[in-house]
This record gives sequence, C-alpha cells and structure tokens, in this order.
Amino acid sequence: MSILNRKFRSANAHRLPPGQHEARGWPVLHFGGVPRVDLDAWRFRLFGAVDRERALTLDEFKALPTTDVRADFHCVTKFSVFDNDWHGVAVRDVLALVTLDPAASHVMLHAAEGYTTNLPLDVFADDDTLFAWARNGEPLSRQHGAPLRLIVPKRYAWKSVKWVTGVDVLTADRRGFWEERGYHNDADPWAEERYSYQEQS
Repeated sequence: MSILNRKFRSANAHRLPPGQHEARGWPVLHFGGVPRVDLDAWRFRLFGAVDRERALTLDEFKALPTTDVRADFHCVTKFSVFDNDWHGVAVRDVLALVTLDPAASHVMLHAAEGYTTNLPLDVFADDDTLFAWARNGEPLSRQHGAPLRLIVPKRYAWKSVKWVTGVDVLTADRRGFWEERGYHNDADPWAEERYSYQEQS
C-alpha cells in the first residue's frame, strides 16, 4: 500500500462504522436479477394509514420539489462509500402529499419483484432521507436502482430500497424481506446491527 493510500485511509477512519472498510467505486449487490421497469406503467403509491391513497407517475414524482443530500453509504456486507451526492425528493416532501393517521408509527417500503423493508416513521422521515434518481451528477443505473431508490444514510443499505414503488404507512411494525430472513430489524451501522440474533443480546 502506498503512503498516499495509508494517509487517505487514516484520514477517513473515523467515518467508518465498526467492521466496515472503505470501498473503491460503488459495488453492485442485490437479491435476484435487475428488473426491467416499464416507465410508462410505473407508479409510486402512498397507501395504508393515510387519508387517501396517492399514485404518481414518474414525471409527477420528479415534478415535486427536489433536494440534494451528501451522505455516506454503508452496506451490511461491510463496505462503505463516502461522500455520495444524491439528488431527488426528500421523504418529508413525499409524505406531505397525504395526511397520516395519528397512530402511524412505521412504514413498509415496496419495490419491484415483491421486495420490502420496514422502517420506523421517524427514521424514514429524517432530514437526510430521500428518494433519489441521481448520484454524483449522473442518473442512477438500473443496477443501482433506477428509476427510483430510497436513500437512508443512517441505516445499512438494504433499507435503501432499489426500484422502489411505494410506501405502506403502518400503525405497527412489520418485518420486510431481509428482516424476516435473519437481518436486524433496526440496521444501525454504528451499533453494528447486522443480524437478528443481536436483538436478543
């Protein structure tokens, strides 16, 4: 390893959650294949514990107020990518399209091919969470979640759903795809919450 690389790693070490290493580039990981999305038929749904269901086309979604967020990205497989510049729509601006049931406490994110993941409502609506269609000034590739993915910087990246298609607002928690298969329900990288057995300790 060169002196330059040692200095680079040392300068960023404080930003790595426990057990993580800094990646070069942006690795592609997901369950199953890369779906082919019919953009004309694509709809983003807000439903569940809301006053009325909403469905948006991709053009309608992109017409919402946009925002930019710089954030690090931490995958449960132990790689981290620093300083991603995401462009899209803040979750809070999406939620503003509906009135939430006062009992709403969690959400279930839905994506292509039946993928789901859950989040507490306050985590989902944090200041730095957004639905993104671009990273570092470039449109997302299909492999990285185009046409739309959720970004949740404070959680492991399986919560940052690729190919997202909707939000089911819940009045009680319910586990999603990986959570039902042994991944931690909360997924905080700084607490190294990777697997569900850690929830019992």
